[in-house]
Amino acid sequence: MEIKKKCRYGEKFPHLFSPIRIGNIRMKNRIICAPTSPSMIDLNGHFTPEMIAYLEEKAKGGAGVVTYGEAIVHSATGKSHNKQLQLDAFGVRQGMTEAARAIHNAGAYANIQLSHGGMYGGLASVGGDVDTCKVAYGPSHMQMPAGEVQEMPRELIYEIIESYKKAAKLCKETGFDMVQVHAAHGWLFSQFLSPVWNRRTDEFGGSFENRARFFLLALDAVREGVGPHFPIEARISGDDFSEIGLNLEDCTRLAKMIDGRVDLINVSCGNHEDPAMFCRTHPSAFFPRGVNVYLAAEIKRHVKTPVACVGSLNEPAQMEEILASGQADVVELGRASLADPYLPDKAAYGCEEDITPCLRCYECFGATGELEMVKCAVNPVMGEQLADRFAKSAPKQRKKVLVAGGGPAGMEAAITAAKRGHDVTLVEKTDQLGGNLHPAGAAYFKEDIRKLITVLENRVKEAGVKVEFHTEVTPEYVKAFAPDALFVAIGSRELRPPIKGLDGEHVVMAVDAELHPEKLGQKLIILGGGLVGAEGAVGFAHEGKECVIVEMKPEIAMEVNSFYRGGLMPQVEKAAVCHVNTKVKEVLPEGVLCERDGKEFVIAGDTVVCALGFASPYDKVDALADLVDEYHIIGDCRKVGKIYDAVNNGYYSALLV
Repeated sequence: MEIKKKCRYGEKFPHLFSPIRIGNIRMKNRIICAPTSPSMIDLNGHFTPEMIAYLEEKAKGGAGVVTYGEAIVHSATGKSHNKQLQLDAFGVRQGMTEAARAIHNAGAYANIQLSHGGMYGGLASVGGDVDTCKVAYGPSHMQMPAGEVQEMPRELIYEIIESYKKAAKLCKETGFDMVQVHAAHGWLFSQFLSPVWNRRTDEFGGSFENRARFFLLALDAVREGVGPHFPIEARISGDDFSEIGLNLEDCTRLAKMIDGRVDLINVSCGNHEDPAMFCRTHPSAFFPRGVNVYLAAEIKRHVKTPVACVGSLNEPAQMEEILASGQADVVELGRASLADPYLPDKAAYGCEEDITPCLRCYECFGATGELEMVKCAVNPVMGEQLADRFAKSAPKQRKKVLVAGGGPAGMEAAITAAKRGHDVTLVEKTDQLGGNLHPAGAAYFKEDIRKLITVLENRVKEAGVKVEFHTEVTPEYVKAFAPDALFVAIGSRELRPPIKGLDGEHVVMAVDAELHPEKLGQKLIILGGGLVGAEGAVGFAHEGKECVIVEMKPEIAMEVNSFYRGGLMPQVEKAAVCHVNTKVKEVLPEGVLCERDGKEFVIAGDTVVCALGFASPYDKVDALADLVDEYHIIGDCRKVGKIYDAVNNGYYSALLV
């Protein structure tokens, strides 16, 4: 990606782009791409070309260090995900060498996280549901919901310590510049540190020093494997936020124990196995950005080793302030580097307004499990970097392109087509671009979507797209315009099922409710408990409304990926009374007549919000598409979907023109 440089490198954010020495490497800036481990690994536990291309693009974007996450040091006991890089797998060296070289050749240092799942090596977990290890070994014998855990024998502990040494040595030999030892998030060392899970009576249990012994011995083994100057990063919690784990005081004590043993202390938090806590470890939109930075700041007060912070950081100005105020020495970016791998260079050269914001929707996490790859709602190239390496052929002719509709699909198509050299006109029937991003971004916790609208609007202008507002693209308009290529991006229409009374004056459609909350009474009955209804309830309750959700399905927001749902549902439960397995029979002046288990009852309310879904207007789509030889149907009018579908569809369709 070519970035238009608006200032000298690092001029706007001097602390963020100042160099720092970590062991024997000198980082060109204070940005590390945090450990991520999408499932683009083959069944032998090796890197795939897709995985290497994914890492390479992060390096191209200007980060000082790029980290691969959760590489398993002892596959027989520690493989916690269905597909993971296995550092003890035969033939793993080639892919590792290629990955390190690709990162180097793109301008960054290569880091790799050494991990072991502990008991989750043999139990189904958020990491994976395939039980690949014969026995689940943890600090002590216990019965977990997913199965029985055996106490890890002392001989196995020392075998795993040796595996950390071998793995670290391998990483160095294959060209990696750093290793990170993972001791957070409920994996192996986190389990041994737990005063609840660890009930051992040998040298690895009891006192805090004993519970930390496994981790410290592993760090010493890693140091022996890589030598005195090779950088070692340790990821620890600042607080486990759990009765089974450590608090900030405990974690500070642990940091003091590793001070001087490692070259960088990465402070995270939480536990992956609690869905609500997962959304604090990887903060959801319900938390402020940088919510976990204070943990790193506190630990930094007690150690001499440089400290790195994490926590859904996305804004260069915030990162600059964190570093300038001494809260941390390094910032690590996870999802932000997927939404926009070029965030570092954009910030470095004064183009921060063009950074694509991460929506914190967990589309990336969901794809890792569901599709065994990675994708991003706002970055259509994410997961497709290997194919993107090959330049798209230039258009054979400059075309007159008409884009009907200015939602996310229409904007992305217009931007992409214009960048390819076409003469693009975008026609929008309202007075603004963004389409359904506006109601989707209306709630208090959807600031990221509002930022996305602004970024896309600016790109439309920068690309030279001509925009016409207050105009609906009709068949007559298409005939008069006579485009060489037409993009039909006219969106969807809200469903209003034939329920008696649903046309009443006190019924407000969901989009209207989000955009015009002044139309709502105090007591809301939301028909439909999908994502729109669930998020609507959270937003309305935040504004002081009393909310009830009525949903036919057995659960609220069933279609939402489990990672986002883990953070959403606690908010929904606080915001609304939920009636599931419930059918709406009639909308009454005083509320809604419902039926559940053969019994009828009335829910009283002032306003009924209809959030019963959307439908594609195929009749209008066909009427437009029939008029031209080249057409592309994109966004919700093609198939009602998510932001990912709209952006991805718009981008790749425009590459065909």
